[in-house]
Amino acid sequence: MASEVSSIITAIIVLTIVSGFYFAYPSEHQDFNLVALSFLFSIIIIFIHVFSKKLMAFMLDSDVTHEIWSWSRYGLVPHHYLKTPIPLGIIFPLIISLFTLGLFKFPTILTYEARALKAKAAKRFGFYSFSAVTEWENGLIGAAGIVSLLILSMVLYFLPSNFEYFAKITIFYALFNLVPISKLDGTQIFFGSRILWISISIIALVFTFFALTQL
Repeated sequence: MASEVSSIITAIIVLTIVSGFYFAYPSEHQDFNLVALSFLFSIIIIFIHVFSKKLMAFMLDSDVTHEIWSWSRYGLVPHHYLKTPIPLGIIFPLIISLFTLGLFKFPTILTYEARALKAKAAKRFGFYSFSAVTEWENGLIGAAGIVSLLILSMVLYFLPSNFEYFAKITIFYALFNLVPISKLDGTQIFFGSRILWISISIIALVFTFFALTQL
């Protein structure tokens, strides 16, 4: 639990830097009010992304925990792992923001792992039985997080306040987490259901196209 909370706090900080970096460094775009708003909306985005997956997992008699996206395996041999995992979810977003001065954002920060609760096993096989989370259920959990972000982006866009920039950040967060690599949401959705992954990816791409041309 403490590790997950730490990962979520780290994710909020990284997303704040990614979304607010463009307005933080000295230039004609410098605006610390927008940096503060970046922090606020980073909390909202991460919270909704995490909470929606936890809610879906709860509905499936499962639990889900989050951690910073990391890389530890190397080579083709199964037991070849780095002693200290490399936190890609911190390194990639920050380096890309730094080298593009905040113009390009790559907010792939968190991954998740689902596990079945005892209630799930009890319902299906009786007490003391084991029931794993299926790939389909795992995909649904990941999809819940992405869909909730797309809904949030629409809400932000249609609010009377000028939150279009943060609607765009939310869409980017959803889109890049759909990339089917490593343990990102996209991978878990893809192996749960190719059709589900394709459908959500098309919707996310439509949202992204609209964001880039209209916002």
